[in-house]
Amino acid sequence: MISVFKKELNQFFSSLTAYIVLVAFLILTGSFIWIFSSTSVMNYNYASLGQLFAIAPIAFMFLIPAITMTSFSDERQSGTLELLITKPLSDLDIILGKYFATLALIVIALIPTLAYYYSIYQLGSPKGNIDTGAVIGSYIGLVLLGAIFASIGIFISSLSSNQIVSFITTAFSCFALFWVFDFISSMPSLYGKLDNLVKSLGIEYHYENISKGRIDTRDIVYFLSLIFLFLWLTFVSLNRRNNL
Repeated sequence: MISVFKKELNQFFSSLTAYIVLVAFLILTGSFIWIFSSTSVMNYNYASLGQLFAIAPIAFMFLIPAITMTSFSDERQSGTLELLITKPLSDLDIILGKYFATLALIVIALIPTLAYYYSIYQLGSPKGNIDTGAVIGSYIGLVLLGAIFASIGIFISSLSSNQIVSFITTAFSCFALFWVFDFISSMPSLYGKLDNLVKSLGIEYHYENISKGRIDTRDIVYFLSLIFLFLWLTFVSLNRRNNL
Protein backbone atom coordinates (compact mmCIF):
# COMPACT_ATOMS: atom_id res chain seq x y z
CA MET A 1 0.00 0.00 0.00
CA ILE A 2 2.80 2.43 0.88
CA SER A 3 4.46 1.93 -2.51
CA VAL A 4 1.19 2.74 -4.30
CA PHE A 5 0.67 5.75 -2.02
CA LYS A 6 4.11 7.15 -2.87
CA LYS A 7 3.67 6.41 -6.57
CA GLU A 8 0.37 8.30 -6.69
CA LEU A 9 1.77 11.35 -4.91
CA ASN A 10 4.87 11.46 -7.12
CA GLN A 11 2.77 11.06 -10.24
CA PHE A 12 0.39 13.82 -9.21
CA PHE A 13 3.07 16.37 -8.37
CA SER A 14 5.07 15.56 -11.49
CA SER A 15 2.24 16.93 -13.64
CA LEU A 16 1.27 20.55 -14.23
CA THR A 17 -2.38 19.64 -13.62
CA ALA A 18 -1.66 19.16 -9.91
CA TYR A 19 -0.47 22.71 -9.40
CA ILE A 20 -3.23 24.17 -11.56
CA VAL A 21 -5.88 22.36 -9.51
CA LEU A 22 -4.41 23.40 -6.15
CA VAL A 23 -3.86 27.03 -7.19
CA ALA A 24 -7.37 27.22 -8.65
CA PHE A 25 -8.81 25.96 -5.36
CA LEU A 26 -6.94 28.58 -3.33
CA ILE A 27 -7.81 31.40 -5.74
CA LEU A 28 -11.49 30.45 -5.71
CA THR A 29 -11.79 30.21 -1.92
CA GLY A 30 -9.59 33.28 -1.37
CA SER A 31 -11.68 35.35 -3.77
CA PHE A 32 -14.88 34.59 -1.87
CA ILE A 33 -13.27 35.43 1.47
CA TRP A 34 -11.37 38.59 0.55
CA ILE A 35 -12.35 39.94 -2.88
CA PHE A 36 -16.01 39.49 -3.81
CA SER A 37 -17.90 42.27 -2.03
CA SER A 38 -21.01 40.18 -1.36
CA THR A 39 -19.04 37.55 0.58
CA SER A 40 -15.86 39.37 1.66
CA VAL A 41 -15.12 39.04 5.36
CA MET A 42 -14.09 42.71 5.33
CA ASN A 43 -17.72 43.68 4.77
CA TYR A 44 -18.97 41.74 7.79
CA ASN A 45 -19.14 43.01 11.35
CA TYR A 46 -17.80 39.78 12.83
CA ALA A 47 -14.83 37.51 12.28
CA SER A 48 -15.85 34.32 10.52
CA LEU A 49 -14.58 31.71 8.09
CA GLY A 50 -18.10 30.78 7.08
CA GLN A 51 -17.46 31.82 3.49
CA LEU A 52 -14.67 29.26 3.15
CA PHE A 53 -16.74 26.39 4.49
CA ALA A 54 -19.70 27.39 2.33
CA ILE A 55 -17.75 27.53 -0.95
CA ALA A 56 -15.30 24.68 -0.27
CA PRO A 57 -17.86 21.86 -0.91
CA ILE A 58 -18.57 23.34 -4.34
CA ALA A 59 -14.85 23.65 -5.05
CA PHE A 60 -14.36 20.05 -3.90
CA MET A 61 -16.92 18.90 -6.47
CA PHE A 62 -14.44 19.93 -9.17
CA LEU A 63 -11.12 19.61 -7.36
CA ILE A 64 -11.53 16.00 -6.22
CA PRO A 65 -12.88 14.58 -9.51
CA ALA A 66 -9.87 16.20 -11.22
CA ILE A 67 -7.61 14.27 -8.85
CA THR A 68 -9.40 10.93 -8.88
CA MET A 69 -10.24 10.75 -12.60
CA THR A 70 -6.78 9.32 -13.29
CA SER A 71 -6.78 6.82 -10.40
CA PHE A 72 -7.85 3.79 -12.41
CA SER A 73 -8.99 5.31 -15.70
CA ASP A 74 -5.47 6.38 -16.65
CA GLU A 75 -4.03 3.05 -15.49
CA ARG A 76 -6.46 1.16 -17.73
CA GLN A 77 -5.96 3.48 -20.68
CA SER A 78 -2.17 3.19 -20.53
CA GLY A 79 -2.21 -0.53 -19.69
CA THR A 80 -0.24 -0.07 -16.47
CA LEU A 81 -3.04 -1.44 -14.26
CA GLU A 82 -2.34 -4.98 -15.44
CA LEU A 83 1.33 -4.43 -14.60
CA LEU A 84 0.40 -3.10 -11.17
CA ILE A 85 -1.82 -6.12 -10.50
CA THR A 86 0.99 -8.54 -11.30
CA LYS A 87 3.08 -7.07 -8.48
CA PRO A 88 2.86 -8.56 -4.97
CA LEU A 89 0.02 -6.24 -4.05
CA SER A 90 -3.55 -7.13 -3.15
CA ASP A 91 -6.49 -5.26 -4.66
CA LEU A 92 -7.06 -3.72 -1.25
CA ASP A 93 -3.45 -2.44 -1.15
CA ILE A 94 -3.92 -0.77 -4.53
CA ILE A 95 -7.27 0.79 -3.61
CA LEU A 96 -6.16 2.07 -0.20
CA GLY A 97 -2.86 3.36 -1.58
CA LYS A 98 -4.67 5.41 -4.21
CA TYR A 99 -7.36 6.49 -1.76
CA PHE A 100 -5.02 7.73 0.97
CA ALA A 101 -2.86 9.50 -1.63
CA THR A 102 -5.96 11.38 -2.77
CA LEU A 103 -6.88 12.15 0.84
CA ALA A 104 -3.35 13.46 1.46
CA LEU A 105 -3.69 15.80 -1.52
CA ILE A 106 -6.97 17.12 -0.13
CA VAL A 107 -5.31 17.88 3.21
CA ILE A 108 -2.39 19.53 1.39
CA ALA A 109 -4.89 21.74 -0.47
CA LEU A 110 -6.50 22.76 2.84
CA ILE A 111 -3.29 23.57 4.73
CA PRO A 112 -2.69 26.96 3.00
CA THR A 113 -6.23 28.03 3.95
CA LEU A 114 -5.05 28.15 7.57
CA ALA A 115 -3.54 31.48 6.55
CA TYR A 116 -7.12 32.76 6.17
CA TYR A 117 -7.86 31.73 9.76
CA TYR A 118 -4.68 33.40 11.04
CA SER A 119 -5.46 36.62 9.15
CA ILE A 120 -9.03 36.81 10.44
CA TYR A 121 -7.81 35.92 13.95
CA GLN A 122 -5.42 38.89 13.84
CA LEU A 123 -8.00 41.24 12.31
CA GLY A 124 -10.65 40.47 14.92
CA SER A 125 -11.69 43.16 17.38
CA PRO A 126 -10.46 42.29 19.91
CA LYS A 127 -7.77 40.12 18.38
CA GLY A 128 -8.75 36.47 18.41
CA ASN A 129 -12.47 37.22 18.32
CA ILE A 130 -13.34 34.17 16.23
CA ASP A 131 -15.12 30.94 17.15
CA THR A 132 -12.13 28.61 16.99
CA GLY A 133 -14.20 25.60 18.03
CA ALA A 134 -16.54 26.06 15.08
CA VAL A 135 -13.54 26.50 12.76
CA ILE A 136 -11.98 23.25 13.98
CA GLY A 137 -15.31 21.45 13.54
CA SER A 138 -15.66 22.88 10.05
CA TYR A 139 -12.18 21.70 9.05
CA ILE A 140 -13.00 18.23 10.36
CA GLY A 141 -16.18 18.35 8.32
CA LEU A 142 -14.25 19.41 5.21
CA VAL A 143 -11.75 16.57 5.58
CA LEU A 144 -14.59 14.05 6.02
CA LEU A 145 -16.43 15.56 3.07
CA GLY A 146 -13.28 15.30 0.97
CA ALA A 147 -12.86 11.70 2.14
CA ILE A 148 -16.35 10.80 0.88
CA PHE A 149 -15.87 12.58 -2.45
CA ALA A 150 -12.50 10.83 -2.85
CA SER A 151 -14.07 7.41 -2.26
CA ILE A 152 -16.77 8.21 -4.84
CA GLY A 153 -14.15 9.35 -7.34
CA ILE A 154 -11.99 6.25 -6.82
CA PHE A 155 -15.01 4.01 -7.35
CA ILE A 156 -16.20 5.74 -10.52
CA SER A 157 -12.66 5.79 -11.92
CA SER A 158 -12.58 2.01 -11.51
CA LEU A 159 -15.61 1.71 -13.80
CA SER A 160 -14.30 3.56 -16.84
CA SER A 161 -11.10 3.94 -18.85
CA ASN A 162 -12.15 7.42 -19.98
CA GLN A 163 -10.88 10.18 -17.70
CA ILE A 164 -13.40 12.77 -18.90
CA VAL A 165 -16.30 10.40 -18.25
CA SER A 166 -14.88 9.70 -14.78
CA PHE A 167 -14.55 13.42 -14.02
CA ILE A 168 -18.08 14.33 -15.13
CA THR A 169 -19.71 11.33 -13.45
CA THR A 170 -17.86 11.91 -10.18
CA ALA A 171 -18.72 15.62 -10.12
CA PHE A 172 -22.39 14.86 -10.80
CA SER A 173 -22.48 12.09 -8.17
CA CYS A 174 -20.91 14.34 -5.52
CA PHE A 175 -23.41 17.08 -6.36
CA ALA A 176 -26.33 14.65 -6.16
CA LEU A 177 -25.33 13.08 -2.85
CA PHE A 178 -24.64 16.49 -1.33
CA TRP A 179 -27.79 18.37 -2.37
CA VAL A 180 -30.46 16.17 -3.97
CA PHE A 181 -31.85 14.80 -0.71
CA ASP A 182 -32.24 18.34 0.59
CA PHE A 183 -34.20 19.28 -2.55
CA ILE A 184 -36.40 16.18 -2.22
CA SER A 185 -37.09 16.87 1.47
CA SER A 186 -38.48 20.31 0.57
CA MET A 187 -41.28 18.77 -1.53
CA PRO A 188 -44.71 19.72 -0.14
CA SER A 189 -45.79 16.07 0.00
CA LEU A 190 -42.98 15.30 2.47
CA TYR A 191 -43.15 18.42 4.61
CA GLY A 192 -43.88 17.60 8.23
CA LYS A 193 -43.78 13.87 7.56
CA LEU A 194 -40.56 12.45 6.18
CA ASP A 195 -38.70 15.66 5.34
CA ASN A 196 -36.19 15.40 8.20
CA LEU A 197 -35.53 11.72 7.50
CA VAL A 198 -34.97 12.31 3.78
CA LYS A 199 -32.77 15.33 4.46
CA SER A 200 -30.61 13.32 6.87
CA LEU A 201 -29.77 10.92 4.03
CA GLY A 202 -27.82 13.68 2.26
CA ILE A 203 -24.23 14.68 2.92
CA GLU A 204 -25.06 18.38 3.37
CA TYR A 205 -27.14 17.70 6.49
CA HIS A 206 -24.27 15.99 8.31
CA TYR A 207 -21.65 18.41 6.97
CA GLU A 208 -23.61 21.37 8.32
CA ASN A 209 -23.94 19.70 11.73
CA ILE A 210 -20.18 19.22 12.06
CA SER A 211 -19.50 22.71 10.68
CA LYS A 212 -21.35 24.16 13.67
CA GLY A 213 -18.68 22.69 15.93
CA ARG A 214 -20.84 19.81 17.14
CA ILE A 215 -19.01 16.50 16.71
CA ASP A 216 -21.88 14.01 16.82
CA THR A 217 -21.10 10.30 16.56
CA ARG A 218 -24.10 9.88 14.22
CA ASP A 219 -22.51 12.25 11.72
CA ILE A 220 -19.13 10.51 12.01
CA VAL A 221 -20.76 7.10 11.50
CA TYR A 222 -22.59 8.46 8.44
CA PHE A 223 -19.38 9.71 6.83
CA LEU A 224 -17.41 6.56 7.62
CA SER A 225 -20.23 4.34 6.36
CA LEU A 226 -20.34 6.09 2.97
CA ILE A 227 -16.56 5.96 2.67
CA PHE A 228 -16.55 2.23 3.44
CA LEU A 229 -19.42 1.62 0.99
CA PHE A 230 -17.69 3.24 -1.98
CA LEU A 231 -14.32 1.68 -1.20
CA TRP A 232 -16.02 -1.71 -0.98
CA LEU A 233 -17.75 -1.06 -4.33
CA THR A 234 -14.34 -0.20 -5.79
CA PHE A 235 -12.96 -3.49 -4.50
CA VAL A 236 -15.88 -5.38 -6.06
CA SER A 237 -15.46 -3.51 -9.35
CA LEU A 238 -11.72 -4.10 -9.52
CA ASN A 239 -12.02 -7.75 -8.54
CA ARG A 240 -14.73 -8.36 -11.11
CA ARG A 241 -12.71 -6.79 -13.93
CA ASN A 242 -9.63 -8.77 -12.93
CA ASN A 243 -11.59 -12.01 -13.16
CA LEU A 244 -12.92 -11.29 -16.65
